[in-house]
Amino acid sequence: MSVSSPSPSPSVAVSAASASSPTAAAAPTAGGGLAPALVGLLATGAGLGAATLYFSQPLLGLMASSLGSTPTAVGAVPTLTQLGYALGILLLAPLGDRWDRRLLIGGKAVGLALALAWCALAPGVHALWAAALVAGVLATLAQDIVPAAATLAPDAQRGRVVGQVMTGLLLGILLSRVFSGLLGQWAGWRAVYGVGALLVLAIGLVCARGLPRMAPVTSLGYGALLASLGSLWRTHGELRRAVWTQGLLSIAFSAFWSTLAIVLQQRFGLGSAVAGAFGLAGVVGALGAPWAGRWSDRYGPLRVVRWGAAIVAGSFALLAGGELLPAAWQLALMVAVTVAFDFGVQVALVGHQTLVYRLEPAARSRLNALLLTGMFIGMALGSALGSQALAHGGWLGVAGLCALASASAWGLRRRG
Repeated sequence: MSVSSPSPSPSVAVSAASASSPTAAAAPTAGGGLAPALVGLLATGAGLGAATLYFSQPLLGLMASSLGSTPTAVGAVPTLTQLGYALGILLLAPLGDRWDRRLLIGGKAVGLALALAWCALAPGVHALWAAALVAGVLATLAQDIVPAAATLAPDAQRGRVVGQVMTGLLLGILLSRVFSGLLGQWAGWRAVYGVGALLVLAIGLVCARGLPRMAPVTSLGYGALLASLGSLWRTHGELRRAVWTQGLLSIAFSAFWSTLAIVLQQRFGLGSAVAGAFGLAGVVGALGAPWAGRWSDRYGPLRVVRWGAAIVAGSFALLAGGELLPAAWQLALMVAVTVAFDFGVQVALVGHQTLVYRLEPAARSRLNALLLTGMFIGMALGSALGSQALAHGGWLGVAGLCALASASAWGLRRRG
């Protein structure tokens, strides 16, 4: 199914001067593609920014012991971080169409570093909640980087470039669990946030200096910019379907990851390092992002989304059936499912981003904001529902929730 690119409305039209910006034109190489060093910088910045969202997941047991709190109370930390991210995408990511994205990335990196330092120094769980919410809002620098890559890339290579940058982002998400789990077990959970603050500050400054200037594509004021989100939502049915589908997949994704550390500890006696090491299995899945970009360019993004959703639904159906296996086999199945469903989720996400970026080129930051807002509302909902499913239905309840959400996503896209 091909997606046409309607002409932008007058309120978001790109000026001729912006479209032919000499700075943006200087970014591609002589061969017509972006310089590999620039793509690598974009991928690294996106990965580190997104990684900060998931530092807490392998550390919840350590946090509860250190702060003298309950697992339920510290379980709110990843939920608040993801809600903050959804809020930041909705309120801040649209500014990428109005301001130079290079400046936005640098400014958010400084703010995020300060928020992570606040997490590291939090004296109690309530202060940690507040710091996690602010960190989530400012971690949206990753979602200034992805539209920047789409803007700088030539049309024929946009899917591939977005896929490469998304690989960096997704590797950051998955390796963050390895990093935080190992460092947390060795030096404590506060050290994870302290080191993270220094790394974010460093990469933010490098991005601010190394990225080309990207001219604004609209002169709308902030209020009008936010109001235009509603117009985009009403205008593009394909955008609405993308948001609902990716949100459902995100419920499954987050329900699994937000309960994994507790399940591994309770059922198998394994600590935060092993929970973090599960991220290595997810890395294999994340490597599907570049392929998804190429497939989107070749076969169309909608077909790629369907493939991804089907893989996720099948993976969690197998996980639910794995309750009948011996304990050792259950652990092996969890690893295999982690590889498969991460691959499917990332394939679907790259397909959706490639699809929505085609809808209205002058509104890419706002389209991305709407897509990612839905995705991270799904993440936050998945964390909350996953905790409840684990409390009332055990690991089988979590697997059933994930299977239901991902099957619904596949059905929505299959019918669409």
